[in-house]
Amino acid sequence: MAGMNRSTFAPLVPGRISPERQVPAGIERPEYLFHDGPEVVTSSDVKDAETVERIAAAGRIAADALEHIRPLCVPGTRTDEIDAAAHEFVIAAGAYPSCLNYMGFPKSVCTSLNEVICHGIPDDTVLVEGDILNVDITAYIDGVHGDTCTMFEIGQVDEDSHLLIERTREALMRGIKAVRPGREINVIGRVIESYAKRFGYGVVRDFTGHGVGEAFHSGLIVPHYDAAPLHNEVMQEGMVFTIEPMLTLGGVDWDQWEDGWTITTADKQRTAQFEHTIAVTADGARILTLPSTEAA
Repeated sequence: MAGMNRSTFAPLVPGRISPERQVPAGIERPEYLFHDGPEVVTSSDVKDAETVERIAAAGRIAADALEHIRPLCVPGTRTDEIDAAAHEFVIAAGAYPSCLNYMGFPKSVCTSLNEVICHGIPDDTVLVEGDILNVDITAYIDGVHGDTCTMFEIGQVDEDSHLLIERTREALMRGIKAVRPGREINVIGRVIESYAKRFGYGVVRDFTGHGVGEAFHSGLIVPHYDAAPLHNEVMQEGMVFTIEPMLTLGGVDWDQWEDGWTITTADKQRTAQFEHTIAVTADGARILTLPSTEAA
């Protein structure tokens, strides 16, 4: 069984991946499942009010799924068990788990553990005391996606890991507070990087936020570092995109596993990520991926 005797700080190795989970035939599928290659993007990043509400409904399902799997994020759980629980929750809500078969991704959520920056594939790896885990869930319903992720501390974690998680959450919220119509997208990353550098954290550059809605990834890029003068698209009321900073305890260089998905820090230092889907409003940003207990 992969991971049962794993040391908390030993580099991860791939585990065994279970068979593909099934989605009831009556649940609407996103368009990228019906052809080879990347998804076809035809919609604007600026949404009307009705579309924003649909994205918020999808986002609530994804956020509620994160709350649903929270009790599983303890020592002894396999990451595949988290995927199974999230999958069942999302389909019970009538939604499609957007990750499943997106460009060949084999599971319904991403589980990124310790040094995994993003796109970790759930498998039979067993969580151990002191791990830190990111779970990334996207739900597709009524023609739109809602995309969110959060971090979980597995039992008692070391102080450096705990602070990394808390500060990455704060970096996300500072990035969200920087959103205003008329500002350039690159302002968001400037604020995030400025905060992260106070603690000597690496700010991952090659994996970014993105436009989301009718498309899982619209092509709009939202960097989490100061990219000016690049990425100078002007935020407009009604724009919808994700902000999802990835901060590390070390450098920002990365490696990819042979599975073609799992991205780890090259120096195997730990990394944390938080994500919300947001809509630009007249006076700031509205978070569209709040759980039902918090949603307005």
